[in-house]
Amino acid sequence: MQVFRDISEPIRRGLSWDETWKSTDDGLIACWESGREKAFKEEISAQAAKCGELIILPWRGGVDEPIKGKKYGTYQYLAMWQGVRGESLDIDTNSPVSITCSRTNMRVIFTSESL
Repeated sequence: MQVFRDISEPIRRGLSWDETWKSTDDGLIACWESGREKAFKEEISAQAAKCGELIILPWRGGVDEPIKGKKYGTYQYLAMWQGVRGESLDIDTNSPVSITCSRTNMRVIFTSESL
């Protein structure tokens, strides 16, 4: 499923828990909106993310240091990261996404599978 929300869209307010987390986007819009809010509060983190760092966020996918083997992350992380970077939300949940952290050079594969 393609989940897209333009960066010009306002952050939604007043939604119930079910509306936020159980709708067709599985909470990805909420994660993205949370990332947008984080960018205003933590400018250093936002700048690092804009430079391609996979910063530590509440979801699996951030990189402190390289590890041996493959590293996997969640689409929730990817959505929040796009928000922190000030980008539109744009995730196809049918296709894994691979991003290499600019600071650690660690490649992370974002997928909907629980690995």
